[in-house]
Amino acid sequence: MGRQLGRGRHAALSLAVASVLAAFAPDAAAAQSMPADLGRSLAAYHSATIHKDIAALSGLVTDDYMLVNSDASVQGKDSYLADFRVPGFVIEPYAVQHPTYRKLGNAALTGGEMDLNWTQDGIRQHRHLRFIHVWVREAGHWRIAYSQLTRPPEPPAR
Repeated sequence: MGRQLGRGRHAALSLAVASVLAAFAPDAAAAQSMPADLGRSLAAYHSATIHKDIAALSGLVTDDYMLVNSDASVQGKDSYLADFRVPGFVIEPYAVQHPTYRKLGNAALTGGEMDLNWTQDGIRQHRHLRFIHVWVREAGHWRIAYSQLTRPPEPPAR
């Protein structure tokens, strides 16, 4: 991306990133080892993201949630949730490539890669991203504590 994103576009990208993180679908082996309640939380997060359900999202992320965007900017919970109020933002269907899952006691990591396409202010955007999503188990519920997005290097021109 050649120019800096304005606040509205940056907010839209943050929302897009959140949606991608929510779409994690582990491979068969990982899915068998993933706790069922974590799978349900992933599904709830995905649904809330697609439907811009701010109340549900608020309950699915920790109060100290941190999102590190692919441009290295950092957002907390309030800023992240505010992104869902951006009018005219639409995320296209996407698929997670190379999904990964790892349980670490009362925490879990989900991640992978995705091609993210979205429209903001009538302009279609695209990013290829790698992501990691950190879940923690609090009071019997899985919640997202941290997310990070990375843009892999572009392949060399031929």
